[in-house]
Amino acid sequence: MRVFVTGATGFIGSAVVHELLTAGHQVIGLARSDKSAAALKAAGASVHRGSLDDLDSLQEGVRAADGVIHLAFGHDFSDYAGAVETDLRAVEAMGAVLEGTGKPFVGTSGTMMLSFVLPQGQAGTEDDVLVDSVPRGAAENAAIALAERGVRSSVIRLAPSVHGDTMAGFVSLLIAVAREKGVSAYVGEGSNRWPAIHRLDAARLFRLALESAPAGSRLHGVGEEGVKLLDIANVIGRHLNLPVVSISREEADTHFGFVGAAASIDNTTLNELTRKRVGWEPVHLGLIADLEQGQYFNN
Repeated sequence: MRVFVTGATGFIGSAVVHELLTAGHQVIGLARSDKSAAALKAAGASVHRGSLDDLDSLQEGVRAADGVIHLAFGHDFSDYAGAVETDLRAVEAMGAVLEGTGKPFVGTSGTMMLSFVLPQGQAGTEDDVLVDSVPRGAAENAAIALAERGVRSSVIRLAPSVHGDTMAGFVSLLIAVAREKGVSAYVGEGSNRWPAIHRLDAARLFRLALESAPAGSRLHGVGEEGVKLLDIANVIGRHLNLPVVSISREEADTHFGFVGAAASIDNTTLNELTRKRVGWEPVHLGLIADLEQGQYFNN
């Protein structure tokens, strides 16, 4: 299959490109810079120049492909609303080209969005539906709705801690905050949980979704359904030789910055339906075991 991939040179996207190529697919990667173009060529992928806000370039990339994996997202948290809007317009533009073709479209969202629609402490499932007013909810719903327009669409909700090599998603931010503040903190008792997934397990899930996800399906990019924030804080404290301390929810925003709210959320997220829908099983290291290897603390 010839696959158009946005976000193809990112932390997750580069692993997805490798996974697709290894499985015998061809990849057309979206590149907005010479550096990204060079990385794609080195990986063995074709290059399509453009960006998320250049809708004509996105549609050209889609027309040249047999399927789409949409990973790109503008992580400028100073204008998060703008990034969310750009993502929605990109999904709509690509979906318009795919309409009636039966081709696969795999979009991306996040498990943290479930915290806006579920009671605190209730585990999220793939059948839980976001509302449009939730961050990234409109784009997720637009992608799922493509199934009614002749597209084999699916969306993968990624865990906040996608880990592997030297990056660990939101956990990397917690490590940076611990270095800055001189303590490794958690909120309250630290019993709230975040799901986690190794980037290579995530890459395989994206490939399987492309190849076989049922139209209109939501999938969870979750290898571990919940890791306690206390356990994460303890690993960080031990490797950085810092005290591990509890802070109140009221202190969290000041201490953690924009991840303060997330640090107190229980985002336990189930993956049973995902495993059944595409025959996927996570096989790589869990988050704590991966952190214990120490590479995340070398910089």
